[in-house]
Parts: sequence; structure tokens; C-alpha cells
Amino acid sequence: MTKELFFKQYYHSAVKAERETGVPALAVLAQAALESGWGEKAPNNMFFGIKAGPSWKGKRQLITTREVHSKRDIKYPEILSIIARSDGKYDYRVKDWFRAYDTAGESFADHGRFLQENPRYKKAFETTDPVKFVEAVAAAGYATDPEYAKTLKSIIASLQKMVPGS
Repeated sequence: MTKELFFKQYYHSAVKAERETGVPALAVLAQAALESGWGEKAPNNMFFGIKAGPSWKGKRQLITTREVHSKRDIKYPEILSIIARSDGKYDYRVKDWFRAYDTAGESFADHGRFLQENPRYKKAFETTDPVKFVEAVAAAGYATDPEYAKTLKSIIASLQKMVPGS
């Protein structure tokens, strides 16, 4: 899916999620784009890579993913490979449980609730600026990728050009 088609297809759902949860629409879209490869890898509308932990009561799916950790002894349902990196960390290729949804709108709304309900993301809600929001979410440990915030900011810059009236 092209960036333009992704934006056209999901922008209104992101705006609705912003109204419901306070997560800036461009932050929603940037995370959805990054986590799903611009919608190409969103099985069962899993746009955000939110893990289905023990407290999750909804649908779930076992997905292959990449994680970066500073230790070699992290547990997952299935570990496919662990490769040492030059920075002393480890690249894990694993299978883990992720949340699944019937619609993209459900995924966007759950993403916002997930951020609202986790105290570590509280600082993100002190701003409505999408760039500052994703910086705070990344700093709070949303993803293990050390380049997560930088990548999201680049995506936000490209999405901002598509916002009606910008």
C-alpha cells in the first residue's frame, strides 16, 4: 500500500481515535505505519504491535517479530534466533502473542486506551504535538528499537504534508 493510500484509508479513524483517547492523529498514523509496514503487515488489524499479555481478554495471534535486548536470557513463546550486535545488545527473532482486532478502528481505539492505561506513557499526554508525543512514548519504552522515535518523526513529517488544509 502506498503512503498516500494508507493515509487516505486510515486518517479518519486516527482522528476519531484522537477525539476518544487524546493520542494525536498523526502519532497514531505514524505508529500504525511503522508497526505495520504501511498496512502491509497488519494481520487481523494488528497495526501497533501491542503484545497480548496475560491480562488481555480479546483475540490474539502468534506472530514472528524482531526484538532488541541487552541480555541473552529473555523468554518468549518461541525463540527463532539470537544474534549479538556490535553495540553489545542482542537481536532476537521470536514468535510472541499479539492482540488481534476485527477492524482497524478497534485497533486504533485500543492503542489509545493502551497508552492511557499504562502509567509509563503519562508524560506523552502532556502534549498534543505528535512529534513530542512519539518522543515521550519511545522514551517510555514502547519499542525495543533504539531508532524508534527518529523513525516515527520522519514518518510524521511525511504524513503532515497529506493533512487536509496543510
